[in-house]
Amino acid sequence: MNPQVELNLALILFVPWFSILAWLFWAYPRQPRGALRTVYDSASLIVSTLVAGWGMHWSMYNADPHAGAIWKQVLATSVAYGLFLGLMTVAIVLRWRWLRARPATALQSSEDHSRPIPGKVES
Repeated sequence: MNPQVELNLALILFVPWFSILAWLFWAYPRQPRGALRTVYDSASLIVSTLVAGWGMHWSMYNADPHAGAIWKQVLATSVAYGLFLGLMTVAIVLRWRWLRARPATALQSSEDHSRPIPGKVES
Protein backbone atom coordinates (compact mmCIF):
# COMPACT_ATOMS: atom_id res chain seq x y z
CA MET A 1 0.00 0.00 0.00
CA ASN A 2 1.16 3.50 -0.76
CA PRO A 3 2.62 4.97 2.48
CA GLN A 4 0.69 8.23 2.04
CA VAL A 5 -2.59 6.37 1.65
CA GLU A 6 -1.79 4.16 4.62
CA LEU A 7 -1.05 7.21 6.76
CA ASN A 8 -4.34 8.88 5.80
CA LEU A 9 -6.52 5.78 5.46
CA ALA A 10 -8.62 6.50 8.56
CA LEU A 11 -9.50 9.98 7.33
CA ILE A 12 -10.15 8.71 3.79
CA LEU A 13 -12.55 6.06 5.06
CA PHE A 14 -14.41 8.55 7.25
CA VAL A 15 -14.79 11.28 4.59
CA PRO A 16 -18.33 10.16 3.64
CA TRP A 17 -19.49 10.03 7.27
CA PHE A 18 -17.73 13.30 8.17
CA SER A 19 -19.40 14.88 5.11
CA ILE A 20 -22.86 13.78 6.25
CA LEU A 21 -22.27 15.10 9.77
CA ALA A 22 -20.82 18.33 8.39
CA TRP A 23 -23.85 18.86 6.13
CA LEU A 24 -26.24 18.27 9.06
CA PHE A 25 -24.27 20.71 11.21
CA TRP A 26 -24.32 23.30 8.42
CA ALA A 27 -27.99 22.89 7.48
CA TYR A 28 -29.68 22.83 10.90
CA PRO A 29 -31.09 24.97 12.30
CA ARG A 30 -31.99 26.75 9.09
CA GLN A 31 -32.49 30.16 10.70
CA PRO A 32 -31.01 32.52 11.73
CA ARG A 33 -28.40 32.41 9.01
CA GLY A 34 -26.10 35.41 8.77
CA ALA A 35 -22.49 36.14 7.97
CA LEU A 36 -21.34 35.57 11.53
CA ARG A 37 -23.03 32.18 11.69
CA THR A 38 -21.51 31.18 8.35
CA VAL A 39 -18.04 32.11 9.61
CA TYR A 40 -18.64 30.22 12.88
CA ASP A 41 -19.93 27.10 11.12
CA SER A 42 -17.06 27.16 8.61
CA ALA A 43 -14.45 27.61 11.33
CA SER A 44 -16.00 24.81 13.41
CA LEU A 45 -15.92 22.38 10.50
CA ILE A 46 -12.38 23.30 9.45
CA VAL A 47 -10.98 23.08 12.98
CA SER A 48 -12.75 19.77 13.65
CA THR A 49 -11.39 18.24 10.45
CA LEU A 50 -7.86 19.53 11.05
CA VAL A 51 -7.82 18.28 14.65
CA ALA A 52 -9.17 14.88 13.52
CA GLY A 53 -6.38 14.69 10.93
CA TRP A 54 -3.80 15.66 13.52
CA GLY A 55 -5.13 13.03 15.95
CA MET A 56 -5.03 10.41 13.23
CA HIS A 57 -1.40 11.19 12.39
CA TRP A 58 -0.46 11.37 16.07
CA SER A 59 -1.94 7.95 16.77
CA MET A 60 -0.26 6.39 13.71
CA TYR A 61 3.14 7.58 14.92
CA ASN A 62 2.53 6.74 18.60
CA ALA A 63 0.80 3.37 18.26
CA ASP A 64 2.58 0.35 19.66
CA PRO A 65 4.71 -1.01 16.77
CA HIS A 66 4.47 -4.55 18.14
CA ALA A 67 0.65 -4.59 17.97
CA GLY A 68 0.58 -4.90 14.18
CA ALA A 69 -0.28 -2.60 11.29
CA ILE A 70 -4.05 -3.06 11.59
CA TRP A 71 -4.09 -1.79 15.16
CA LYS A 72 -2.40 1.42 14.08
CA GLN A 73 -5.36 1.95 11.75
CA VAL A 74 -7.88 1.03 14.44
CA LEU A 75 -6.31 3.49 16.89
CA ALA A 76 -6.06 6.19 14.21
CA THR A 77 -9.70 5.73 13.25
CA SER A 78 -10.89 5.79 16.85
CA VAL A 79 -8.90 8.89 17.75
CA ALA A 80 -9.85 10.80 14.58
CA TYR A 81 -13.54 9.96 14.95
CA GLY A 82 -13.58 10.79 18.65
CA LEU A 83 -11.88 14.14 18.14
CA PHE A 84 -14.16 15.09 15.26
CA LEU A 85 -17.33 14.17 17.16
CA GLY A 86 -16.08 15.80 20.36
CA LEU A 87 -15.29 19.11 18.72
CA MET A 88 -18.51 19.10 16.70
CA THR A 89 -20.47 18.45 19.90
CA VAL A 90 -18.78 21.42 21.57
CA ALA A 91 -19.50 23.56 18.49
CA ILE A 92 -23.19 22.56 18.52
CA VAL A 93 -23.61 23.33 22.22
CA LEU A 94 -21.90 26.72 21.83
CA ARG A 95 -24.03 27.52 18.78
CA TRP A 96 -27.25 26.56 20.61
CA ARG A 97 -26.33 28.85 23.49
CA TRP A 98 -25.38 31.65 21.13
CA LEU A 99 -28.57 31.33 19.06
CA ARG A 100 -30.76 31.04 22.16
CA ALA A 101 -29.25 34.20 23.66
CA ARG A 102 -29.51 36.08 20.39
CA PRO A 103 -33.34 36.43 20.10
CA ALA A 104 -33.58 37.66 23.69
CA THR A 105 -31.07 40.40 22.92
CA ALA A 106 -32.93 41.35 19.73
CA LEU A 107 -36.24 41.44 21.63
CA GLN A 108 -34.81 43.67 24.36
CA SER A 109 -33.33 46.08 21.85
CA SER A 110 -36.67 46.31 19.98
CA GLU A 111 -38.49 47.06 23.24
CA ASP A 112 -36.04 49.85 24.05
CA HIS A 113 -37.13 51.80 20.98
CA SER A 114 -40.34 53.76 21.19
CA ARG A 115 -41.57 52.23 17.96
CA PRO A 116 -45.02 50.60 18.26
CA ILE A 117 -45.24 46.86 17.72
CA PRO A 118 -47.93 45.85 15.19
CA GLY A 119 -50.86 44.05 16.82
CA LYS A 120 -49.91 45.17 20.32
CA VAL A 121 -52.56 47.15 22.16
CA GLU A 122 -51.02 49.87 24.28
CA SER A 123 -52.73 50.94 27.47
